[in-house]
Amino acid sequence: MSIISEIEESQKKQDVPQFETGDTVRVYNRIVEGEHSRVQVFEGTVLKIQGGSNRTTFTVRKESSGIGVEKTWPLHSPNVEKVEVVRKGKVRRAKLNYLRQLSGKKAKVKEAVTARPAK
Repeated sequence: MSIISEIEESQKKQDVPQFETGDTVRVYNRIVEGEHSRVQVFEGTVLKIQGGSNRTTFTVRKESSGIGVEKTWPLHSPNVEKVEVVRKGKVRRAKLNYLRQLSGKKAKVKEAVTARPAK
């Protein structure tokens, strides 16, 4: 194993949840303002997941007051407190760029139906 890959492995978070493109997630982002820090929650649909190893980034989009807002975070950043999956989405693409042209109910992603355990 090379030195670079060892360093990258040590920087990765261990408690990263499994989420995919199309899922609705809640991202808890740490914001530092002067000496104070607070956690801000951003909830939206995952448009894309890029990169690999500790360089993985994901983009989340939501609509706020009729205006689309997108934010991109490094998955293993210390500023990302946690990522919570609200609901799983059913999509057939890796990148959901087409959602940028849609608004309102049309911009919704269908929920993935999970198999129920047998009784």
